Amino acid sequence: MRAVQIRLATTADAKAISEIYNEQVTESTRTLDLVPRTVAEQETWIDARSGGLAVLVAENNDGAVVGFASLSFYRDRPGYNTSVEDSVYVAPGNQGQGIGAALLAELIDTATRRGFHAIFARIVGPQPASVTLHERHDFELVGVERQVARKFGRWHDVAIMQRLL
Repeated sequence: MRAVQIRLATTADAKAISEIYNEQVTESTRTLDLVPRTVAEQETWIDARSGGLAVLVAENNDGAVVGFASLSFYRDRPGYNTSVEDSVYVAPGNQGQGIGAALLAELIDTATRRGFHAIFARIVGPQPASVTLHERHDFELVGVERQVARKFGRWHDVAIMQRLL
C-alpha cells in the first residue's frame, strides 16, 4: 500500500480534484457526467459538501493530491437525509496501490461519525475494481438498474451497492 495522508478537502484542492475527475469524465464511464468541470465549479461542489457531508483527499509524500472521495446525499427528499452516496476517484498512475481503499475506509468512518445510517455506491458497469473495493468494505449488491445511463453512444447498467453503518 502506498503511503498517503487522508484529510478534508478545501477549495484550494479544486484544481487537483478537477484534473482527476475530468479525466474520468472524458475517458471513462466511472462517472456519468459528460462535461468536464471548471475549477470554479469544482470549488462550488466542494463547498456544497462541507458541513455534514464531506470531500476527502489523499496526498502523497510530496503533497500532491492523488485521489479524492466524497459523500453526497442519496436523494433530495427529506426522508432520505440519513443516507449518503459515496464516490471514490484515484489519479491515473496511482490506481491499485491501496489509495482508493484508504479513502473509502476514511469516508465510511466519516459517514458513521456524522450520524448517517446507510451508504450507497452507484457503479456504472462493468467496473470490477470498484465492485471489489466496495465488497472489501462490506458493501452488498442490492440491485442493478438496467440501461439507465447513456455515455459514449452506449447504454450502461448501474449496480447499486449498500452498507448499513
